[in-house]
Amino acid sequence: MPRAVLPKLLLPLLGLVAATVADCPSSAWVQFKDSCYIFLEEAIKVESIEDVRNQCTDHGADMISIHNEEENAFILNTLKKQWKGPDDILLGMFYDTDDASFKWFDSSNMTFDKWEDQDAEDLVDTCGFLHTKTGEWKKGNCEVSSVEGTLCKAAIPYNKKYLSDNHILISTLVIASTVILTVLGAIIWYLYKRNSNSGFTTVFSTTPQSHYDDDCVLVVAEENECAVGFD
Repeated sequence: MPRAVLPKLLLPLLGLVAATVADCPSSAWVQFKDSCYIFLEEAIKVESIEDVRNQCTDHGADMISIHNEEENAFILNTLKKQWKGPDDILLGMFYDTDDASFKWFDSSNMTFDKWEDQDAEDLVDTCGFLHTKTGEWKKGNCEVSSVEGTLCKAAIPYNKKYLSDNHILISTLVIASTVILTVLGAIIWYLYKRNSNSGFTTVFSTTPQSHYDDDCVLVVAEENECAVGFD
């Protein structure tokens, strides 16, 4: 079997491994714990924050929500190193005047905040912004006319999010074993075919040298015609 055929045999298995490991929709997304994040770098003109939100929902996600310091630091670090975002990023939150509190658009609980010190102000039509230089949040007017990029977040699908560690480990071991067995099988098949094509070249030894002298012929009918030499 030609060597070039071996990688072709492994492609389906490698694809299976990638599908098992990759929980986000594509390589454009970045995974952190049980969520996937993407920064849409396109600058757009908008009439309301709903236009910004639609950028995310069109990708099966929602505007960013942040629930602890670790997630806030991850987003800040990724914005600086990978996404190269602007100084201020719209967070997916709004001020609900009905109960006088901020809420996330994705309906998750408001369990964390990182507001910078600001003077008291009217919070009607107020949204939150992540200041990428400090990691603190700022209050600002929701009525923006344009954005220089949109930060979106999507939860990993239920069937992937809740796989147990044991299940993932077993799946990984099964895939690795399959890959190893496939490679060994391909190598054995290649060696077998190579030997088959070259034919059997076993060389049999010549007839053993007679114990009798080369100059004598043993003739049963004639006695003592020549001496018989034994070792």
